[in-house]
Amino acid sequence: MILGNARPNGQLTPCELCPLRKRSGLRAFSAEELEFVKTFKADELRVEPGISFLREGSRNDHLYTVLRGWAFRYKVLDDGRRQILNYALPADMVGLQGTLMREMQHSVEALTPVVLCVFPRAKLWDLYSRLPSLAFDVTWLAAREEQLIDEHLVSLGRRTALERTAYLLLHLFVRAEEAGMVKDASIQFPFTQQHVADTLGMSLVHTNKTLKRLFLTNAVRWKDRVFEVLDRAALVKIAGSSVNQYLPRPFI
Repeated sequence: MILGNARPNGQLTPCELCPLRKRSGLRAFSAEELEFVKTFKADELRVEPGISFLREGSRNDHLYTVLRGWAFRYKVLDDGRRQILNYALPADMVGLQGTLMREMQHSVEALTPVVLCVFPRAKLWDLYSRLPSLAFDVTWLAAREEQLIDEHLVSLGRRTALERTAYLLLHLFVRAEEAGMVKDASIQFPFTQQHVADTLGMSLVHTNKTLKRLFLTNAVRWKDRVFEVLDRAALVKIAGSSVNQYLPRPFI
């Protein structure tokens, strides 16, 4: 199964050997759930950075779980301005909107090399009818996506530039923690200041100046894409809100 510029990964990762299952922040499958997911999964795709593997307005017969890598959801205005809506990390699901509504309302681009587990829409009803526990997980993932968009809207509408910048970096740091990607309070963020600007609805110059103000607080350090939280309490205070963690969180 080929999707745009995506290509088969070459070798299918057995579900029982899935690297995500080793992460303590993700809930364990029962034996029955694991057997179903093995039959539900149809393929794996690899997408190179910069490729939009789901496009707004396209129809889609599959949904996907990010096995490895980072991606982001976005919309583009008629004049070319881009708004990044959210980011997808390992264990996150993408494409559910296009699967259920028959048409994507946003696009998704690979930020790093991404590997996707592919699940056909045709089998989604089997999941809901046979395994309500997994059906709840899909519902939870959709509800959480709504909650993340709510917070993003609050940032754009009510938080100051410094607050929204601090909140975004804290939000992504916490999500990376949930995915088991943080070590010694640091992580290599794959995005640039332009991505931050497009997420926060700010110019690149304004974003650069705001980041410099944030770095002067000594709450965080971001050098050569390695992001470190030096004072978590201070970062939460600047952001004006903490970010809830959901552990162990579901995935498909």
